[in-house]
Amino acid sequence: MSETPRPHIDLNADLGEEVTDDEALLAVVSSANVACGYHAGNAAIMRAVCAEAARRGVSVGAQVSYDDRENFGRVALDVAEETLREQVADQVGTLTEIARSEGIEVRYVKPHGALYHRVLDDAAQARAVLDGSGDLPVLGMRPGLLLQWADERGRATFDEAFPDRGYTDAGRLVPRDQPGALIHEPADVAAAAVRWARSGQAHSVCLHGDSPGAVATAQLVRAELFAAGFELRGL
Repeated sequence: MSETPRPHIDLNADLGEEVTDDEALLAVVSSANVACGYHAGNAAIMRAVCAEAARRGVSVGAQVSYDDRENFGRVALDVAEETLREQVADQVGTLTEIARSEGIEVRYVKPHGALYHRVLDDAAQARAVLDGSGDLPVLGMRPGLLLQWADERGRATFDEAFPDRGYTDAGRLVPRDQPGALIHEPADVAAAAVRWARSGQAHSVCLHGDSPGAVATAQLVRAELFAAGFELRGL
């Protein structure tokens, strides 16, 4: 008799941001959100991440952001829709060229930081991200305009959850400057990841690569997901 297939889920993390051990995380995650130079990273770092991702079979996504290295892309900016669209297209185009040179394709787009939260409710900026990223599948959270409109355009969408973050009653992430925003204990993060996987409400769980002990936490999450019967599969 053939063995029953294991259910699968994706484990993603932000890489190429110059604040974590990219190589170690690429040994753990199944998808890598690669910084495209606007909030962090550069062409050489993108190339290194893509090369290692290709070697390990990890999916690569464009982590697009505001042009704001000073604030690591974590401050909401009032950028004109046309300008933001061009910036997103530039980031996706740069990573696509580098990824292809390493033998892989960019598989999805995901906004970073303040832009991630802004496109949940800001129509102009949500449109800019969609228009600037071609027909790439979109990774994000619900409820929000970005995934809603991507669905309406017929684009593939992936829902993600954050086991290392606290949630408000409205289903949004607790702001980082408020109590309960970050979950620090690795065992708690791993338990939350398993709960999300079992819930069927997320295609992917995200771990923040800039958190202290990010690699060890990711290793525990991976192990606990496997122990719970899940396999990891990139987007």
